[in-house]
Amino acid sequence: MIDIAHNKGAMRSGDYGSGIASIRSLMEEWDTLCDLCLPIVPRNSIWRYSRGGVPDDLDQGWKIHISATVLSASQVLRSVAPLLTRSGVLFKAPRSLRELKRLNCGLFYGFEQVGKVITIYPKSDRQAVSLAHKLERLTAGMPGPRIPFDFQLRKNSKVHYRYGSFRARKTVVRKGKRLSTIITPDGKLVPDFRGAKATVPSWTKDPFRDRDHLSEKPSRDGPLGTTLLAYELISRRGKGGVYRALDLSVSPARLCVLKEGKAHGETGFDGRDGYWRITHEERALSSLRSMAVDVPQVFDSFVAGNNYYLVLELIEGKTLEFLLWEQRSKLPITDAIRYGLRLSKLLQTIHRAGWVWRDCKPLNLILCDDGSMRPVDFEGACTVKSPDMTGWGTEGYVPPEWLEDPTEISRVPQDLFALGAVLHQLFSARRPDRTYPVTPIGRLRRSVPPLIRETITGLLDSDPKSRPNANFVARTLESFM
Repeated sequence: MIDIAHNKGAMRSGDYGSGIASIRSLMEEWDTLCDLCLPIVPRNSIWRYSRGGVPDDLDQGWKIHISATVLSASQVLRSVAPLLTRSGVLFKAPRSLRELKRLNCGLFYGFEQVGKVITIYPKSDRQAVSLAHKLERLTAGMPGPRIPFDFQLRKNSKVHYRYGSFRARKTVVRKGKRLSTIITPDGKLVPDFRGAKATVPSWTKDPFRDRDHLSEKPSRDGPLGTTLLAYELISRRGKGGVYRALDLSVSPARLCVLKEGKAHGETGFDGRDGYWRITHEERALSSLRSMAVDVPQVFDSFVAGNNYYLVLELIEGKTLEFLLWEQRSKLPITDAIRYGLRLSKLLQTIHRAGWVWRDCKPLNLILCDDGSMRPVDFEGACTVKSPDMTGWGTEGYVPPEWLEDPTEISRVPQDLFALGAVLHQLFSARRPDRTYPVTPIGRLRRSVPPLIRETITGLLDSDPKSRPNANFVARTLESFM
């Protein structure tokens, strides 16, 4: 799922106009600060720099990272820039808040880049330590995500650090991946690991670790590592991870899914972060289950390390996305109708329960051995009676009005467009993209019955009010069974 809120903002109903103005104001403020503090803008780079390189800049060493959200970034830059400028160090930041949002997502530039909003290249270990503690005082209390794999100066600090390369040099290839390098004292180039393998090189020591506070160990609340054991990563991004886990709190132990919502993780312009998303999903799933919708059961929830965790039923089966990939060609017409009917009935039950899914796509549909189709991932769901003006969804399954001006009050048409996109994919074997209008299904597969073609065309109509409801779609498909 890609949060598309950056396209037009993320507002609750009634606040859309003022919200857009607020977002523009934030972006303009960031641009103004960057023009003052970071005047160097290399071509084809997401970064802006404080100055060009000078002869006494280091090639490698202890670099400092300061984390921030799209809402706190300007405040952080405004607070730290005078100190950094006076110190003469080279520092950089993203060229826009949109790039910062993409950076904090973890999908576009790598998970290891999450939170690295301001990067500082000190000229010595002594200066690095001095700057780090001054920067911590300047950024105290400002929100920002934890930077993966970096060392954190102290618990809850926005200041992080790691040893690494300051300048581009020859790269090395490890397991098919090209990595930047650092140089050993004997002149050998070795990989500059930025991920989970990042560590203190053997030829140096961590200059920050002579402080008493660095011996503090973060508290671990909740059942993590005790009765709940995460053993396999399913997905990971800035807002949090999803893991397969073993729940030992019951006998016999049961397999489950653990969803993590990180505090300040992928904070949007609406202020919602990973923590908010997971607590919201818990409310949505509990409500839908109470209305007999077959969503994953919530086993437990808890807070640990300022993050929110949801323990969910592990649904066995394969996703519709995997089935379509495995098929490698167009599904038989009868199979496409059968899966489309199941999805239509599923959306019908969700809407009757008073909810809008807003992330209907093959990847979120699990096909079980008993023949049922079960939905997962309800972080972006909202109630029918309380439409959410936040832009949410995945490219290709998001209606065109969201790319223009999502002021339509009801969110139900968003699900109906996604239903049309999935049906189109089932019959055509083409994965949807942002291209609109969509190629009529009849041009791609003439054997699709005309009434089904018309139904898909209606679901993909640019006018939200013209899209047939899920009940009509189900009855149409059922007539061909």
